[in-house]
Amino acid sequence: MAVQDPSYPAYVDSSVIMGQNGFYQKDVQKFANIESMRCAPENGFFPDLSSISRRYMIFFCSPNNPTGAAATRKQLTQLVQFAKDNGSIVIHDSAYAMYISGDNPRSIFEIPGAKEVAIETSSFSKYAGFTGVRLGWTVIPKQLLFSDGFPVAKGLQPLCETLLDAPYVWVHFPGRSSWDVFSEILEKTHVITTPGSGFGPGGEGFVRVSAFGHRENILEACRRFKHLYN
Repeated sequence: MAVQDPSYPAYVDSSVIMGQNGFYQKDVQKFANIESMRCAPENGFFPDLSSISRRYMIFFCSPNNPTGAAATRKQLTQLVQFAKDNGSIVIHDSAYAMYISGDNPRSIFEIPGAKEVAIETSSFSKYAGFTGVRLGWTVIPKQLLFSDGFPVAKGLQPLCETLLDAPYVWVHFPGRSSWDVFSEILEKTHVITTPGSGFGPGGEGFVRVSAFGHRENILEACRRFKHLYN
């Protein structure tokens, strides 16, 4: 398995549940068979695919939770080509695609050849802000085959709908612990955020701010943030 770092923890959790994780390596805080694809400001939050070993399954979320980064058409084309070259299957989580307003693809199937290497999963709950409602859909193309030619759609069990959440601001606090920033915001503004380190090692130094909630509450939170950090 390969997952973006940082990414929603359910990708790693589901890999562990399926027994694809290998032994946990405490010194580097990762599972042996789960490779982290580092997504950081310096690489535009898109992994350097040339540094990734061959992986059978690749979890990829665009727009990403928690960073909010949306992959460009060129980037998704690179991902599809990587999967073709390495015999990988991409599980593309497009739960937040409706928030894309520019030219970036809303579906990986906009990329030629993606039906041969990708599964797409999405969520209806995001459209209405029902973050706790696990209502969604999955597309498994007929063209997607295992290495022996057997259709994945016939051999794959139904996917668990645990790959979700929604629009976020991924705030960087260089040199600071994400838990320290979380505590500071909570104590001084009474607003709850999420420490970035909870999403993986690449999330350290960041805090995730969610826009879910009533509009007046979101505006009040913004005023408190402005007062604290202005």
